[in-house]
Amino acid sequence: MTRRTLRIAMNGVTGRMGYRQHLVRSLLAIREQGGLDLGDGELLWPEPVLVGRRAHALRVIAERHGLSHWSTDLDAVLADDSVDIYFDAQVTSARVTSIKRAIAAGKHIYTEKPTATDLAGALELARLAEAAGVKHGVVQDKIFLPGLLKLKRLVDGGFFGDILSVRGEFGYWVFEGDWQGAQRPSWNYRSEDGGGIVVDMFPHWEYVLHELFGRVTSVTAQVATHVPQRWDERGKPYAATADDSAYGIFRLEGGAVAQINSSWAVRVNRDELVEFQVDGTHGSAVAGLRRCRVQHRSATPKPVWNPDLPATESFRDQWQEVPDNTEFENGFKAQWELFLRHVALGEPYHWDLLAGARGVQLAELGLKSSAEGRRFDVPELSL
Repeated sequence: MTRRTLRIAMNGVTGRMGYRQHLVRSLLAIREQGGLDLGDGELLWPEPVLVGRRAHALRVIAERHGLSHWSTDLDAVLADDSVDIYFDAQVTSARVTSIKRAIAAGKHIYTEKPTATDLAGALELARLAEAAGVKHGVVQDKIFLPGLLKLKRLVDGGFFGDILSVRGEFGYWVFEGDWQGAQRPSWNYRSEDGGGIVVDMFPHWEYVLHELFGRVTSVTAQVATHVPQRWDERGKPYAATADDSAYGIFRLEGGAVAQINSSWAVRVNRDELVEFQVDGTHGSAVAGLRRCRVQHRSATPKPVWNPDLPATESFRDQWQEVPDNTEFENGFKAQWELFLRHVALGEPYHWDLLAGARGVQLAELGLKSSAEGRRFDVPELSL
């Protein structure tokens, strides 16, 4: 079997997401399985080139995983003709400049979201990449989760009939950082550093809704900073200037309504950290990260409102589990494999920088809706 190597500059691998999901559980996992089978006797071998600002942290990661190439000089890495792909998992505020440099160097682009801090910047990246003729993709990992893949199976199979509504609950309590360490970095809570739950999560909700149920055509949102003071990684207090909670209503193409609450200031009383309930004329489903349960109209109970009597039945027990019916890959790895095939073989791939710009657009309009107290239409984007 012929082995074809693609060298990938990975900027931001010293961060939690870049290291765990993209390096260890995606590219290194592909190497551990022997590479990516392209068919016709060809095997793709991803070769990470670690990039970042902290030499010591890069050296430790490289030595831990037996990697030979790392650098703190992004320009030198981009000038290397043997590097094929530039991947970005930096903080959002640093992303646009680095991706522009990578496009100018002729590298294919794969990046975390949001792709930029505003719509103008996100569209500029998409247009530059198209003009340069490089391939480009944006991480949209939620649609590769087992629970949402099962939900997509139900949609494609016509289980719901006419879809009426989608209700989403996402979030968990992120500790303030004083008496217990915070689970998220402090920049997430500073708007001046690109933080905020709207900027972080509305791009996710855009592609989840778009891929499963239809394009978002309007948005109404209310955001809040429920926890005004937090403590950073050095134990010093700081003012939380970014929103930590957002409550959104989205009108979808076709007429369905989606309501999604996102919060880092909520305690979990549900089966998974994110859950979506979809209600249709023929049936309903509740999907999380891994599980998906359904209730068909033929098995729907007929409750009667009577607050004077205790409930005599368990409504949760009346739902049926959707079987796996397949083995599910790590969502990040699954999308990496599709993008690598796109680069190597030219196979179709539609989660591009324009798709990333739609997420930034929705976040921007959500914040504007909250600030001005009104609903905004979401125009279709084009290059």
